[in-house]
Amino acid sequence: MDKVLVTGADGFIGSHLTQALLDEGCEVRALAQYNSFNNWGWLEDIRHPGLEVVTGDVRDPNFCRHIVRGVDTVFHLAALIAIPYSYVAPDSYVDTNVKGTLNICQAVRDEGVERLLVTSTSEVYGTARYVPIDEKHPKQPQSPYSASKIGADAIALSFHNAFETPVTVVRPFNTYGPRQSARAIIPTIITQIAAGERRIKVGDLTPTRDFNYVADTAAGFIALAKCREAVGREVNIATGREVSMADTLQAIASIMGADVEWVVDPQRLRPGGSEVFRLLGDNSLITRLTGWRPRYTLEEGLGKTVEWFTDPANLSKYKTGIYNV
Repeated sequence: MDKVLVTGADGFIGSHLTQALLDEGCEVRALAQYNSFNNWGWLEDIRHPGLEVVTGDVRDPNFCRHIVRGVDTVFHLAALIAIPYSYVAPDSYVDTNVKGTLNICQAVRDEGVERLLVTSTSEVYGTARYVPIDEKHPKQPQSPYSASKIGADAIALSFHNAFETPVTVVRPFNTYGPRQSARAIIPTIITQIAAGERRIKVGDLTPTRDFNYVADTAAGFIALAKCREAVGREVNIATGREVSMADTLQAIASIMGADVEWVVDPQRLRPGGSEVFRLLGDNSLITRLTGWRPRYTLEEGLGKTVEWFTDPANLSKYKTGIYNV
């Protein structure tokens, strides 16, 4: 990879992937969503001579052809990802996640780009029917968000099957770490504790998740981009370790030395049929293809995440008293 494009580079995972690619020596064209303030999101924290920031929107097919021109590899991360917001604005998820992915696939095909990595999510599996969840597990659209990602994945794979577009569908399980939205469970707990709250608002604490530290997720993307055998495949990035929300929150409280109580906030609960109660990923395929394995334990990753969020300069960027859907 000499020159790469990262869409959604202004977001949580995208900004970490951008930094990791720069550290690998790549020239990175990083797409931030257009806004009149010329704000680059988390890319504002990255300064590097190999970084080219562009602003725009993947919903525009002409713009997509423009930004993929001249790059070797495209990492497509641009998406709407908040599950609660998908309940109230499902149209926007189809527009961005499905149509946006179609636009990128078409642009990659038209411009002859060598590799395309499309970002999926473990949410497409829904509540586990069996564990560990491998890539053959049935897809279960338990939210408009997950339905849109199932559609996006299908669009990407259809371009491989119909046109031999060199696509890999990369499927990270639950990624966490510095810069994550406070909507997600780990940062919402950390930011409330760091802000001095002792009654911590949470949703359902019974579901389990397979948590990836963000540096491991970025390393998985890069490993798959270098692997020709990954073309045409769906590939999990998972740790193979399952932990409940309740145990995760207790671990955070212990790291932060906080004596707190948990209070269930009804607005943080998913509709009953939409909650994903169990996620535990099988990472044997990515390990076989690339040798990738997670470097960080959950305890190590949580420690780094707490350290970042409790820096006053970082915490000040979050509105801890507001639940963001």
